[in-house]
Amino acid sequence: MIEVLRTRAELAATLAPLPGSLAVVMTMGALHSGHEALLRAARERADFVLVTIFVNPLQFGPNEDFDRYPRTLDADLEVCRAAGVQYVFAPSREELYPDGEPVVRVDPGSLGEELEGASRPGFFNGVLTVVLKLLNLLRPDVAIFGEKDYQQLTMVRRMVRDLELDVEIVGVPTVREPDGLALSSRNRYLSAEDRTSALRLSAALRAGATAAEDGRGADGALAAAYRAFGEGTTGAKLDYLVLTDPHLGPAPASGPARMLVAAWVGGTRLIDNLPVELAPAARTTEE
Repeated sequence: MIEVLRTRAELAATLAPLPGSLAVVMTMGALHSGHEALLRAARERADFVLVTIFVNPLQFGPNEDFDRYPRTLDADLEVCRAAGVQYVFAPSREELYPDGEPVVRVDPGSLGEELEGASRPGFFNGVLTVVLKLLNLLRPDVAIFGEKDYQQLTMVRRMVRDLELDVEIVGVPTVREPDGLALSSRNRYLSAEDRTSALRLSAALRAGATAAEDGRGADGALAAAYRAFGEGTTGAKLDYLVLTDPHLGPAPASGPARMLVAAWVGGTRLIDNLPVELAPAARTTEE
């Protein structure tokens, strides 16, 4: 049995007497198989699972898709029931922001102005503010986030560490379609032609990862990724394609790294990323 909570009072009355640990999965709804992986991870880590469903206006820019973002609560509740979720918190905008948009917000720092932050000014200000607000309301033992939004996951982890929040943050690997496309609520906006073009994002990441494993270094990995993306011939317009360390700092000479890509496909902006292992550079001189 799943219980849908709409107000702070209902939330407090329900959570206060819980006898065990609580895991939370924060979503904007439109749940898909990628979210199901998060729900399974939550079930494995806590006695109780609560899913939040809230389309957060703070993280949408003036020309973004807040109004058309899919709202599918009934279908989302069925996904949650099937996954064994006990509670769903689905507040209204007025319930979560009773005084209107908050005056005091989380400053994401310099990383919040890079990558997604550069393309979507104010995005991480809105994301971190709502995440902190929900963590304070819910007081979970663990919070589960998907690695598809890797910069978001990285910044939530940094916020938790910097602000001494008592919660474990767990990342779950990206779930993909059989052809490699990362699952996203925005995939439903893609036409059949766009759907084919969208595969260039994952193709670029795979090519970069292979080049990295072959010892071609950071520059060689990026070059291979750019070639595979093939901007100008695929119907996908590249926003950024970068290689970083696992914390989104400069790419290392060797070892674990992360490749991230964002692109416009038709009228839809998609993001993806992949862990990369940079092998030591291959020898180029004869013994």
